[in-house]
Amino acid sequence: MKSKGEIKIYKSGRDVNLEVKLEEETVWLSLNQMCLLFGRDKSVVSRHLSNIFREKELEKNSVVANFATTAADGKLYQVDYYNLDVIISVGYRVKSKRGTQFRIWANKILKDYLVKGYALNKKRLTETKEKLNEVTENLKLLGKIVKQQKLTTDENLAFLNLISDYAFALDLLDKYDHQRIEDIKGKRKTLHKIELDEALSAISKFKKETRASDLFARPKDKSFDSTLTSIYQTFGGKEFYPSLEDKAANLLYFTVKNHSFIDGNKRIGAFLFIYFLNKNNFLLTEKGNQRISNETLVALT
Repeated sequence: MKSKGEIKIYKSGRDVNLEVKLEEETVWLSLNQMCLLFGRDKSVVSRHLSNIFREKELEKNSVVANFATTAADGKLYQVDYYNLDVIISVGYRVKSKRGTQFRIWANKILKDYLVKGYALNKKRLTETKEKLNEVTENLKLLGKIVKQQKLTTDENLAFLNLISDYAFALDLLDKYDHQRIEDIKGKRKTLHKIELDEALSAISKFKKETRASDLFARPKDKSFDSTLTSIYQTFGGKEFYPSLEDKAANLLYFTVKNHSFIDGNKRIGAFLFIYFLNKNNFLLTEKGNQRISNETLVALT
């Protein structure tokens, strides 16, 4: 995959000068870079890497990424890179003081990166909420105007429903974030329950069809399992999310919110939302029209 992250320069003494990739909230080094960092032969570092994965200290799929890298000959090659967890583990095994120095430097870089990212996201969130309130009020006003026109045709009624549903969805998301959500009664019962294996299989097919990157849909932890479990949760014999609409909305929300995958959480959430509705025969209206437009789905995620 092509790296879109930042590059930071790490220097230690006269003999260590590394271009460190900063991406997906961690740092990455290639095998050759780790050899230079720790002052060890490639065979030694390779052996430690093999032992780390063989002993299940780290899950290889979660800590190794393949980046397109320009070599000294000017050609582009696909090279395996290892994240900070691997670098620290190798450092302990070779008992290198350089590993400790690099870890301290990397943690400072990541802290600065996350603080800047948080500040930027906070600013964007504030701007988005202002736009959200404006759009919601405009849609509600438009809905009132249309209601006063004594609608009779199915087309106009469908238009009115779309406006009302869209405004309601925006308002609902805002209430959810502020923990002011009220008990909402959906209309449809769930016909098809999505299990973990089915969801992961569908995501895998989606990844292949869209030719996504190596990091796309790679599990970061086991939180996706709890996402699926939560939408079918019960208490006292009653479901927390009894209707199809409830489950679909929360499947989208939790998939994006829990950030269970290294990359592609929003796309995966949108895909599962559509997949779930389709499996329950609720993706299209009786006339074959989409209930949720592509633009609306993008706005929601």
